[in-house]
Amino acid sequence: MTRTTPSRPLDITAVFPELAGLTRMATRLHPTPGTPTVHDSSVGGPLLWPADEPWPEDESGYPPVKPLQTLADVHQERALLTQAWARPRGAQENLLSAQESETVERLRAGHDPALLPTGPQPLIPLVQLYARDVPALPFPEGADLLQVLWAPGSGIEGCSANVQLRWRRASDVQEVLRTPPEPAYVECDDHVPEPCLLQPESVQEFPPGHLLDQALKKRVYDWCEQKSVSYQSDLSVAPGWKAGGWPAPFTFRDPADSDEDEEWQCGECGGRLEALLTVDSSEWDGNSGSWRPAETASKLVGDPYRSLRNPTMMTIGRGYTLQVYSCVSTPSHLPRTIMQ
Repeated sequence: MTRTTPSRPLDITAVFPELAGLTRMATRLHPTPGTPTVHDSSVGGPLLWPADEPWPEDESGYPPVKPLQTLADVHQERALLTQAWARPRGAQENLLSAQESETVERLRAGHDPALLPTGPQPLIPLVQLYARDVPALPFPEGADLLQVLWAPGSGIEGCSANVQLRWRRASDVQEVLRTPPEPAYVECDDHVPEPCLLQPESVQEFPPGHLLDQALKKRVYDWCEQKSVSYQSDLSVAPGWKAGGWPAPFTFRDPADSDEDEEWQCGECGGRLEALLTVDSSEWDGNSGSWRPAETASKLVGDPYRSLRNPTMMTIGRGYTLQVYSCVSTPSHLPRTIMQ
């Protein structure tokens, strides 16, 4: 299966040749529901993790104070709803049977926090990327595998042990950890990815608006308005899950004003950051849809509950993007994440 992004509506470099020198290649990951193995690049799939290497944990936070679901609860509820949407039904027929409704209510009710363990919890796999699948992403010398893990809760922004990277050489992993530990509970089910295989595609990007020179930005945006296209939505940065390329545009707030702000610095050494991974709530812009791959005209089984626009079943904030930045000088440092 392939994913092909349509050509951009206009050739912006024909009018603004100075943008030609600012292009970057990114890899759109195009998550697709599947059953990945440790030898696949994936979202939410199993990791090629050494059996003798400790599994990372999050920073110890406050004890849970509300009923919380387990990972098994989240996946069971999603599977039940996906199957329900796939069934044919009449106009007045309920989506769920009485028994299914009871099951969903039980799963959503969660577990008594008094019965849940406290203290640090194991992280869960977010992304695994083999270098062969993401040519736009620079790997440290000797590494050909990137693994990103995180705590599926509210602490995913900033720079902390709640989001961690592992760069490794796949051939060094002799014995694979077959049963990784799981957290006892999930604080935010929207941050739990459903397992997806990837359909990587290289695309060309231009800088997001907040990184353009102000004079150039005004000229570009004025021209786009005359042409009835959006620089942000149609011509600059690809939406959806991607590796490398330019960072996502800011949508619900403005970025920090200065490079001196710690938001733009490595939390461990204060060094320069670069866009590493984009975690998006949808695979294409709902307004224009110009980035929607040509092969996605048909629906998935289970649509609209599990739609082509959100195969991972994850939502960042109110439908935003989480940009993961890595330290340029020391990629093994904790990444910095910003909701954009």
